[in-house]
Amino acid sequence: MSSIVLAYSGGLDTSVLLRQYVLAGHRVVALTLDLGESDHVTTRDGAAAALDGVRRKALALGAADAVLADVRERFVEDFALPALRANAKYEGVYPLSAALSRPLIAALLVETAAAYGADAVAHGCTGKGNDQVRIELSARALDPHLSVLAPLREHPLSRPDAIAFAQANGIPVTSTIERPYSIDANLWGRSIEAGALEDPWAGPPEDAYAWTASPAQRPAQAEELVIAFQDGVPSCDGHTGAALVAHVNASAGAHGVGRIDLIEDRVIGVKSREVYECPGSITLLAAHAALERLVLTRDELRFKALLDQKYAELVYDGLWASPLRRALDAFNAALAPRMTGRIRVRLHQGSATVTGSASPFGLYDEHLATYGQGDRFRHDAASGFIELWGLPLELAARVGRDAIVHAS
Repeated sequence: MSSIVLAYSGGLDTSVLLRQYVLAGHRVVALTLDLGESDHVTTRDGAAAALDGVRRKALALGAADAVLADVRERFVEDFALPALRANAKYEGVYPLSAALSRPLIAALLVETAAAYGADAVAHGCTGKGNDQVRIELSARALDPHLSVLAPLREHPLSRPDAIAFAQANGIPVTSTIERPYSIDANLWGRSIEAGALEDPWAGPPEDAYAWTASPAQRPAQAEELVIAFQDGVPSCDGHTGAALVAHVNASAGAHGVGRIDLIEDRVIGVKSREVYECPGSITLLAAHAALERLVLTRDELRFKALLDQKYAELVYDGLWASPLRRALDAFNAALAPRMTGRIRVRLHQGSATVTGSASPFGLYDEHLATYGQGDRFRHDAASGFIELWGLPLELAARVGRDAIVHAS
């Protein structure tokens, strides 16, 4: 009999896997992480009760033990904030909410396996998804000798079959044939897959959303948040860390901010239709990018845009443990001392719009930018700049004309 630590969400797939492992005679330790958001509750007491229900469900299904770890602060400090400093959005759209949690899940699997003397760790990812890559690469980087099991990759189970197994074995699940969504949520965002969403022409049903208000439910009046940054670390209305992200999630979500409907390129090479709700991360990313535009030079911004795209690709592709990602973190850390200031964001009808920025390190000079009184820009210097800047173009044009003359 082997001892296995199973990443357990309490959902359909991992509940089926847990019961199957127990019926096969394995000793299973169920590991559930509190990443700060639950699908249907909005208070911390409610979330804690829901997660304790997941733990009790694992024990009822036959787990030898069920571990519930509160990793909200660790997730924000070690994963979400580094991604924020990199303005990380995969393919320019997706804030990587699920992708950022996978290396943390892998780390907790490895740590729990060591604590329980387990032979292996297991996850409920399929052979078609991204998360198998992210969890397994991260686990291998932390403990190359630990076996990582992927039962749904070896023996795929369709959602209707999984629901049928659950019903036959007394496993309570929230998925149904009519509403078979696969949900993953943490503080940085909520992802929704499967069911009607697999048709890229069909609009997402309103019942797929839980964090963002529908157009009919959004307030008529706009709301403004002021996001403060100190050395690149954000705060708002006295909230920091996990509480900050939860606070911005609630405020932005009430205005419908952060709905994403994306055809994205998965790690394995196929395209997938993904729907996300990321009100807090979208708002914070907008604020962070605005502060960068105020305090960083043009060359820094242009170069950093290339690095930010690469950072997002590394996270999405499961390469969190790569030396390059750590090097990019070091680059962003070098800029952090200037990332201090305040950004005002207007939340209204599904959008988060930056309406003001201020920083002691801001490079905006009104006397240079203004077209009104107080203009100190030397307009007469521009002609010399244009002449020098255009010399290569002028030379290339002259040489090109001469080549045509000689050819004729």
